Amino acid sequence: LTPVFEHGPRDLGKTVALTFDADMTADQGPRAAAGEHFDNPDLIGTLRLLKVPATVFMTGRWAEQYPAQARSLGHDPQFEVANHSYSHYAFTSDCYGLPTVAAAGMRKDVERAYAALRKAGVSAPLPYFRFPGGCYDRQALRALSGTGVTAVQWDVVSGDAFATDADAVAKQVLDGVKPGSVVVMHCTRSAAPTTERVVRAVVPELRRQGYRFVKVSELIGQTKGHR
Repeated sequence: LTPVFEHGPRDLGKTVALTFDADMTADQGPRAAAGEHFDNPDLIGTLRLLKVPATVFMTGRWAEQYPAQARSLGHDPQFEVANHSYSHYAFTSDCYGLPTVAAAGMRKDVERAYAALRKAGVSAPLPYFRFPGGCYDRQALRALSGTGVTAVQWDVVSGDAFATDADAVAKQVLDGVKPGSVVVMHCTRSAAPTTERVVRAVVPELRRQGYRFVKVSELIGQTKGHR
C-alpha cells in the first residue's frame, strides 16, 4: 500500500511544515476566465517576504491555469511542489460532495497531474501526493502503490477554507501546532480569502515560540532517519 505521512517526529526539535493546497477542478476554467481567482499571489509574496519554506500541493488544472506561477514556485528553492491530483476529484465515494475518480482511473489521474506540472515548468515535482479533501481508503492506497508516491496528510487543520475570520483561523493553527506538525492551508484566494493574513499572524508567533519552518521533505527525512 502507498505509505501515508501525517507528521514528523515529536522529539527532534520544534519544526513545523506549512502546506498549501492549490485547488482547481477541471470545470472551473470559465469561472477563472470570468475573473475568479484560484491563485493567491499575495500569499506567495508574503511567504517569500517572511522567508518561510513551504510545500505546495498543486492540482494539474491549477498549473494549467497559472503556468507562470507554477513555474516560479517550481524554480524557487524556498518552495517544493507536489501532486494534488489533476482536478481535485475525490478518491473515495463520500468526500465533501466532490465528484469522484473511479478506482481504475486513480493512477492515471496522478500521472496526468504530474504531466501537467512538468508542462507548466515545474521540472522536479516531488513524489508526494495529497488526496483531494484528504479522503482515502485501502482501495485508493492500493491503486497508487505503483506510482511511487507517499500520501501526505496533516495533523493541524487550519480551517482557512471558506473562512472569513483570519484571527479565528490563526488561533486554530497556533492551538494545534506541535513539534513535527504539518499544517494544511490553501493557496486559492476565492475559496480561502484570509490565508495571507493568517500567515502574517502565525509565522512571527511560532518563531517567537522557537519553531523553525521546514518543507515536508525535511520532516519526512527526519522521520526516516529516526526509525
